[in-house]
Amino acid sequence: MKDFTKELTYKTSRSSGAGGQNVNKVETSVTVMWNVAESDCFSIEAKEMIFNKLKNRINSEGILQLTVSESRTQLQNKKIATERILEIVKKSLFIPKSRKATKPSRAKIEKRIKAKKQLSEKKENRRLKGE
Repeated sequence: MKDFTKELTYKTSRSSGAGGQNVNKVETSVTVMWNVAESDCFSIEAKEMIFNKLKNRINSEGILQLTVSESRTQLQNKKIATERILEIVKKSLFIPKSRKATKPSRAKIEKRIKAKKQLSEKKENRRLKGE
């Protein structure tokens, strides 16, 4: 996968949660944004895959957005956000192997039928003993 970190833009905001008085004045929450449509790093096909797999995360302007406010420091949140967006895009470009249809072998079929017959005979014997 190509490194598109140069195309990322960051926006900071005040984070909620723990931090004491610091939380009211320091912008530690980081929102990372990436314009998928205008990216030069990926081909048209790759962009379509990203749009299809991440359509619920991409807004109407074609921007993939992710907000992180886990850490108390802006730098740490920026690092986490960058790693997460790279991971999300990497997962969206993954193509799973196609399943090849196979038939069960003759031995497996015979083994299954033999087991069914044995169970059937066992139940038949129980019914006959009960009479």
